[in-house]
Amino acid sequence: MSTLLITHPACLQHLVPHGHPERPERLRAVERALEAEKFQALARLEAPRAPLEVIALCHPMDYIAGLRDSTPQEGIIHIDGDTSMSPGSFEAGLRAAGGAIHAVDEVLAKKAANAFVATRPPGHHAETARPMGFCFFDNAAIAARYAQKHHGIGRAAIVDFDVHHGNGSQEIFWADKSVMYCSTHQMPLFPGTGAVIESGEYNTVVNAPLRPGDGAEKFRDAFESRILPRLNEFQPELVIISAGFDAHYRDPLANINLVEEDFSWATQKLMDVADRHAGGRVVSLLEGGYDLQALGNSVAAHVTALMRG
Repeated sequence: MSTLLITHPACLQHLVPHGHPERPERLRAVERALEAEKFQALARLEAPRAPLEVIALCHPMDYIAGLRDSTPQEGIIHIDGDTSMSPGSFEAGLRAAGGAIHAVDEVLAKKAANAFVATRPPGHHAETARPMGFCFFDNAAIAARYAQKHHGIGRAAIVDFDVHHGNGSQEIFWADKSVMYCSTHQMPLFPGTGAVIESGEYNTVVNAPLRPGDGAEKFRDAFESRILPRLNEFQPELVIISAGFDAHYRDPLANINLVEEDFSWATQKLMDVADRHAGGRVVSLLEGGYDLQALGNSVAAHVTALMRG
């Protein structure tokens, strides 16, 4: 079985104001990086639209309908100070969520060894009924809940190494002992959540915040001392990665000093957890990463690690 890459051209049609960091060029940079010869072995599929009833596993239907009905016919509107919609935004959101659930289908059916979903908009800031931080639907949360409801997965883990804390994923599963959410992220930084003491009602939220200026040593220690032991104790049957690459030293939105090899290392460690407890089942979803060169190189390192699995 090969590693599966899922994307869709509709995700380029989510347009943002000039100068906005979460721009279509991000996806183009990822696509260029994965055109290299060593990635020709990837299986490739287009993301389907997520059925609204699947998105509704995590977001109320009136919230989904409200976003759909807010989609402008032309131009760009602002949902909040950071988050905007264009005519193609809702479709892009459906494809991003659809890519996540299709990856779950393919990996759990053993049609792919693992999967990377290169779509936008990202998802981990979207709360149950609140879009924010460039996000409309929490793709990782939807993937986890879908795996449980449609494939009988008992325990799912979401591991988030985006430099911003995934407040949406944490909020959705705060009182759910069947899904573990683990995050490394910079603090203080948007969105302001993710303190160590935030652990959920069943102690299944694991936050390992980093300080501005931290680099590989502190990042790897956060994994080794906090996240990996808790994951192994939890014994997930599926590992979902919220793969943001904005902890790279080149990224303009934060102050963590990782390099490509750090993302590769983290990926391999999570694959080891999946090999031990989940039959190797890993689904990775693109989140942040706003320097185009760093994003492309980091995705290449991440997918290379997935392929070695």
